[in-house]
Amino acid sequence: MLNQLRLDHANMARMLHVLQLKQKTLVLGERPNFQLMREVVDYILSYMDGFATPLERICVERLQAQAPDDLPLMEKMATDYRELKPRLLRLSNDIDMILMDNILPMDRFAEDLKAYLEAHRAYLRDEREGLFPLIDKHFSPEDMQELRDALPDGAEKELERLQLAYPELYAELCGAEVPSL
Repeated sequence: MLNQLRLDHANMARMLHVLQLKQKTLVLGERPNFQLMREVVDYILSYMDGFATPLERICVERLQAQAPDDLPLMEKMATDYRELKPRLLRLSNDIDMILMDNILPMDRFAEDLKAYLEAHRAYLRDEREGLFPLIDKHFSPEDMQELRDALPDGAEKELERLQLAYPELYAELCGAEVPSL
């Protein structure tokens, strides 16, 4: 199960890398592929709602009991994660505006995107350096089974769904390295 969480972590890092490449294109004054950006944002929003929320609940509950000294880290991570969604929803709305050929200041959009990427990468760093070691140390096999059971049905087929629903994004991800955070 921890390997699955690490794989999900690496895939999210790839998603953020794709968005970062598009953000750099914006900064250079060029027009990135906004449709691809739409696909990435939609995927991340779907992942946050369908996967991360149930897993986060179980992790926090379990670690509150098993590692109370690390509760400040858990609370910080939960707050940081909840703050990502409104930022991402704002970016989603802005991308919709751009795709409908509405006027939007690209410098502001690029800055908003950069701020979101920095915040999400910081969260992934905390996950990798804080949460995963705590799970590894404190979770019993039963706890890991509860995490596994909390995943939506067919979670293992998510990459296949991604390939079908977002072929351009899937192709981009296949070529993306896992960036160091």
